[in-house]
Order: sequence, then C-alpha cells, then structure tokens
Amino acid sequence: MTALAASAILLAAGSTQAADPTGDWRVADGVANIRVAQCGGSMWGVVAWEKQPGGRDGNNPDVSKRSRPTLGMPILLDMKKKPGTESWEGQVYNAKDGQTYSSSITPTDSDHLEIRGCVLGFLCGGETWTRVAPPIASSPVNSMAKGTRPNPKTAATTATAPRTTGSIAAAKKPGDPVGDICLLGDVARLAH
Repeated sequence: MTALAASAILLAAGSTQAADPTGDWRVADGVANIRVAQCGGSMWGVVAWEKQPGGRDGNNPDVSKRSRPTLGMPILLDMKKKPGTESWEGQVYNAKDGQTYSSSITPTDSDHLEIRGCVLGFLCGGETWTRVAPPIASSPVNSMAKGTRPNPKTAATTATAPRTTGSIAAAKKPGDPVGDICLLGDVARLAH
C-alpha cells in the first residue's frame, strides 16, 4: 500500500510539472531558446538565447522595430489559460515573416511544449519545443493581476530563490542576458 501511495504521489507531481509551461524551451529547429514566464496573469515568452547572436527583427511590419534585437524580443504574447485544459491561448509573433498569429501552447509532458498557430482560424501549423531549463517559480511581480504595478523595493526583498522571476536581483545575471522577462520593457508595458 505504501508503494502504491508513493506511486500515486509521484504521478500527481509529474502531471503538475507537465502542466507548467514556464522555463526555457529550445525551438524545434534549435536556433533559439524561448523563456516562458507568467507576467501579469498571462504567459509570455521571449527569445532568451540565439544560436547566431546579433539577430534583428528585420521583417517586422513596423519599420521602427526592424533594427531591434531579437534577443529579449517577445514572441508568445498574452497567453491566457484555457478553462478546463492544460493549454494557454493568445498570440505568437513569428520574426521570420513579421506576422502575429493566433496560437496555443500545451505541455505534452514535463520536457515538451507543443505550440500551434493559425492564420484566420485555419491554415494551422505547429511544432514541439524541448525544455532546457526548469520551470520558473512564481513571484509577487510576475503573478500580479493586470492593472497593478510592482513595488521594486518589496519585489527585491520578497524573492526567495535566485531563479525566481520578479526580483530586481534576478533581472540580469552573468551569462543570462535576458533575466526576468516580466521586467523587460516590451513585456512589462503590455503585461501590467
């Protein structure tokens, strides 16, 4: 009975982790990692690593954004939890063609995240991303409801672990040029 109970606890823990889309994910073609975190009640994802550093958003329809770096650029936009499922729906920005598509993300297990996007409700496609960093713990900054602003002084003192997003100290660490994505200008402006 003890072994059966332990197995049930492990299965429940595994399914909880499988449903967590936060963390760093390698895209299918291996050219980038996307950091996904909860910011302002929604999931957001930004480019956290590039195989070829120095990329620019050259296909953006907004001419003023064509010279912006792709590192730190939001690509998963305002993804909301779909009730009764382990999926989040929102938009995805594709820097390869400069277009934004309706999309969804669904963890298929603890190490794989399926992303699907559709144009005009059809012409759908998708790919599977592979986890390269553990889930990101929630924090006062990234779990706040929309319409509220974090207090940087309390956010810095309430962070409990170095990997917790939302702490000012975790904003940028050596070897991590992106840091807490909830503090990035493009995300913070839209997520809070």
